[in-house]
Amino acid sequence: MKQNQTIISYFIIKGISDVPELEAPIFVLVLFIYLTVLVGNMSLLLLVCLDSHLHTPMYFFLANLSIVDMTSSTITLHKILLTFITGDNTVVYLACLVQFYFYASLSGNGLFILTAMSYDRYVAICRPLNYNIIMNFRICLLLASFCWIFCFIQTVPYIWIISMISCYYSNVVDHFFCDLVPFLEIACNYKSTLERLSNIQGLIIYAIFPFFLISTSYLFIIRTIMKIRSNIGRSKVFYTCSSHLTLIMLLYMTFISQYSVPSNSLGSKKMFSLFNTAIVPVLNPLIYSLKNKDVKAAFRRRLGKCKADIL
Repeated sequence: MKQNQTIISYFIIKGISDVPELEAPIFVLVLFIYLTVLVGNMSLLLLVCLDSHLHTPMYFFLANLSIVDMTSSTITLHKILLTFITGDNTVVYLACLVQFYFYASLSGNGLFILTAMSYDRYVAICRPLNYNIIMNFRICLLLASFCWIFCFIQTVPYIWIISMISCYYSNVVDHFFCDLVPFLEIACNYKSTLERLSNIQGLIIYAIFPFFLISTSYLFIIRTIMKIRSNIGRSKVFYTCSSHLTLIMLLYMTFISQYSVPSNSLGSKKMFSLFNTAIVPVLNPLIYSLKNKDVKAAFRRRLGKCKADIL
């Protein structure tokens, strides 16, 4: 049994690797990924804001997803970069709680925004004549606001329980940011309470509820697609959902892989967390840019306008 239970005022973040020779390559890789996340998502966000052809509900939600990706990556990756530059791998207790709170809230928010986008695709395909009435700006704003507010509220119980932890076996966090798993490893009380809360919320809020809503939307979409007689018409309608479906499958595969890893495999969980916080935010704008004709057309329009302004 571990001893030396102490009250913690700060934590030591171990980072991605314990090998000193890998610090510089990891820094370069993380910096490149982080800048790619910022450039990709910021470009998509600006494109949605500036091009009137993209002022539709789907791209409104996509802009929200870009904000989530940029914020989440900044919150989780900044410590890796700062540690390499300053050599300081400590973080005060309150800052660690704040980092976990925002990361957990934003992770759920991204999934709920994708769920709202599935409803948008359902209305666009199954009820096209009423699309502008149903998916008006007020409804879109309400859906987006619900996603943000609900996900930030549902993380509060975690912070409340963690704040009641009176002691820790160690102040070393075997991760590259303050996540729930490292807290469970070093906490000397309230561990079972946190595990139960994580299992219940993870199963109901992040698994069953969004999956049920997304599946229901796509069941209606598939039924509508099957009624289309021409193969070209079916392919065209399905193509409008391909980018959204790709993002959903990518996110769920990441979550399933991350939570199917045994609780004692911190190294594997760390790699899946890195993929979820760094690689997925890179792929989101890339998938929508490569697979979406509207985005590519808007990019060409903005590029042509920039060239015209220069000349």
